Amino acid sequence: MASTARRALVLGAGLVALLVAVLASLAVGSKAIPPLDVLRALTASDGSEASTIVRSLRVPRTVVGIEVGAALALGGVVMQALTRNPLADPRILGVSAGASLGVVTAIAAFGITTLAGYVWFGVAGAAVAGVLVYTVASRTRTGASPVTLALAGAALDASLGAIVYALLAVDARTFDEFRFWVVGSLAGRTPATALQVLPVLLVGAVLALAGARGLDALALGEDVARGLGHRVGRLRVGTGAAAVLLTGGAVAVAGPIAFVGLAVPHLVRALVGADHRWVLAVSAVIGPILVLAADVAGRVVTPPAEVPTGVVTALVGAPLLILLVRRAQRVVAA
Repeated sequence: MASTARRALVLGAGLVALLVAVLASLAVGSKAIPPLDVLRALTASDGSEASTIVRSLRVPRTVVGIEVGAALALGGVVMQALTRNPLADPRILGVSAGASLGVVTAIAAFGITTLAGYVWFGVAGAAVAGVLVYTVASRTRTGASPVTLALAGAALDASLGAIVYALLAVDARTFDEFRFWVVGSLAGRTPATALQVLPVLLVGAVLALAGARGLDALALGEDVARGLGHRVGRLRVGTGAAAVLLTGGAVAVAGPIAFVGLAVPHLVRALVGADHRWVLAVSAVIGPILVLAADVAGRVVTPPAEVPTGVVTALVGAPLLILLVRRAQRVVAA
């Protein structure tokens, strides 16, 4: 079990690494800007090209990267704890499919073609999907158990995904607009975009942190959690809402960036143990590091073109998924 001193050290090291990632995000790109010029641009705008690039383009992009990374990591922690599924990600509760359907509906039905316009449709679609999954699961014989939540989420993900692809197949204009969102990227995000989604993510983070002790108890089983004084039904609703708000808001604003919610919780638990208060706190730091690092890597691979952040995280995360599956198989065999 990790000691408090070690956990604090990990958190401190993570914060330092996050500062480095933020500086790299502000300095690296098709036009490299020296760190001192970045700092000058942050403190005062002198009208120079470097100042304009940093303040108008890279600061909003970096802020959104921090929001999205933290939200996906926190949402992944909650989803894996709530469903007791180590491979849980935003698809497990139908969140990604709900957000996708919301975005497609905004484009196809209302002609909205800007991110600032359809981000709320994505959030609403994710929220509705989460409510539907919980409602369907709670009406089964076993109630909203981890298994029924996962099954209901998988079924809804497939159903909503089919509707999305049907709409895209019959409307070329919607497909052209949707493909720029669905690849998962931080490019083109504005200060308004960052502010739009911030309240949703803050509420989700507060709910997740408030349920940390309950998630610890739930990991020992529902009967144990009840014996420790936790109301399991209320705990599931609160933490489920946290997962939907966090992942739904992040997916709506940046597209379905893969593997962050899957990979970060496993890495953090290996560093600080299973106490969800520490897992959530450290995940909120490690998640942005991963997203910003992937975004920076995507800028320098094929300059002046960029590889979207979601593509980079998928390339990195796919081997991790294979490793997790093999590890799970060995545990089952043992």
